[in-house]
Amino acid sequence: MANVTRRASIATTLRAAGCVFADDEARLLLNAANHPDELNRMVEQRVSGQPLEHIVGWTEFCGTRMSVRPGVFVPRRRTEFLVRQATLIAKPGAVVVDLCCGSGAIGAAVSDLLGSCELHAADIDPLAVRCARRNVGPRGGMVHHGDLYAALPRELLGRVDVLLANAPYVPTDSIGMMPPEARLHEPRAALDGGADGLAVQRRVALGAAQWLAPGGFLVIETSGQQALATAGILGEAGFIAEVASDEELDATVVAGSRIRE
Repeated sequence: MANVTRRASIATTLRAAGCVFADDEARLLLNAANHPDELNRMVEQRVSGQPLEHIVGWTEFCGTRMSVRPGVFVPRRRTEFLVRQATLIAKPGAVVVDLCCGSGAIGAAVSDLLGSCELHAADIDPLAVRCARRNVGPRGGMVHHGDLYAALPRELLGRVDVLLANAPYVPTDSIGMMPPEARLHEPRAALDGGADGLAVQRRVALGAAQWLAPGGFLVIETSGQQALATAGILGEAGFIAEVASDEELDATVVAGSRIRE
């Protein structure tokens, strides 16, 4: 009974702070806290606007708890569509690379769904790399630190079956309109895609061909508004691009087959 009362009190506090799912968040905070002082601190952090996932240390992604740490991009539910598209292409045992990996949740989820794969992930942010190792390491994968392809071991050249990229695609001028949880607590490098939002996607597309195996695919998450532009970028890099969307998740992915001969 005491827990029910405490949860209701926390939910009221969170609701007053603007948390839409206050009841669910109160339950998660109660379950995550080891003692009352920790619980009070966690509630204060949430009221101040810190992402719930950073506070409790995990997020549910593709039905699995993935580790997330403060300062690391929180994987969105819409990105589960990218995972699903990748697993339609990849076969068990495939060589999979997760570029701009953040927490590593995308590659980890693909590995889970395939059952087995040679998994590599890479990010330029050392905080993200440390976090990704918590998710990728237990699945037998490797996480590399560096800027896009510069992070990858050379022995992957020409061997990658599926190259995944949830590269930042928010236009610079639009970052100020994002929810405070994102723009204040997630790394700008994980959000800012340059003037048109597509700067990092261009770099990914231009460098992909030499890393992909024959019959390999590049799969990029983008927005519905940017989908044709993203497909054009892949086309200019020599790929045959196809756009796929999921209205329920508000998710869009562009997949490019290896390269035209």
